[in-house]
Amino acid sequence: MMSEQEQADIRLEYSRLKQEHADFDAAINAMIAVNCDPLQIQRMKKKKLFLKDRLMALEDRIIPDIIA
Repeated sequence: MMSEQEQADIRLEYSRLKQEHADFDAAINAMIAVNCDPLQIQRMKKKKLFLKDRLMALEDRIIPDIIA
């Protein structure tokens, strides 16, 4: 079981990453709107996907699995 401080740290990182993920989403949409370089857009999408994976990992740590 993790301490309250560890949970608070994880939740703080989760919030920060969630905001960063939203920022990437907005940036990608803006890049698409102005017909930016497709390779640059693809790189941004990869970074956004990495953030999503990290968010999922943090969720798994915050919300423990319930064994049925």
